[in-house]
Amino acid sequence: QWADEASIEVIKRLLLTSGASHQSKSFFFLGCCRGDEMTDDHQIWNMINSVKHFSITPTIVELTCMDKDNMNTLVSNILCLSPRLTQSLSDILYHKTKGNPLFFCQLMISLNREGLLSVSLSRRRWEWDEEKIQLRKIPDNVAFFFSKMINELSEDVRTALRVMSCFGSSAKISLIETLEQALNSPLARYLDVAVSEGLLTKSDGRYHFVHDRVQEAAYDIMKSEDRCL
Repeated sequence: QWADEASIEVIKRLLLTSGASHQSKSFFFLGCCRGDEMTDDHQIWNMINSVKHFSITPTIVELTCMDKDNMNTLVSNILCLSPRLTQSLSDILYHKTKGNPLFFCQLMISLNREGLLSVSLSRRRWEWDEEKIQLRKIPDNVAFFFSKMINELSEDVRTALRVMSCFGSSAKISLIETLEQALNSPLARYLDVAVSEGLLTKSDGRYHFVHDRVQEAAYDIMKSEDRCL
């Protein structure tokens, strides 16, 4: 949904060039977008219609939220318990997340962190407090959920996330080190806290937001005047 005209044109030319070659058709393009943010006149639809005329058949897969049965199967697999034992918990989680996979994963992490979902060493299985989970207030959507998670962190960690959000979905560790010197702040230490909280991952010499919703939430809590600094 964020692709610009030039990027879409490059993809189109690569697809057409690959499709026109009789010797090798080695180019495979996989894209994803938020359906509710893609209007009918978006440039990507024009590109898809164009390549269809050259015997290139795109496959469009619509990913929907999980239903109750799928969510219970997932909870059962995660907790290594029978679906019968996890049904009541998964019903609560479904009600709170509406089956959104990203929302579900982050909520499970939060419940474990808060002690509402934990391993019982005596019983050798996962246990949870259904009443407290049921009463736990959850924001209405993923964006608000992540905003709430970020706002519960220390100011230093929030500042580090705001800085990183200005560089997109990920940032090189070397860049963070350069910024540490410029800002005289141990950004990496604070970003590592965000990693432990499940908001970032750290791999291949980079920090990555776990989802673009997290990056947006971190950027949105920044004051407009600070974005220009």
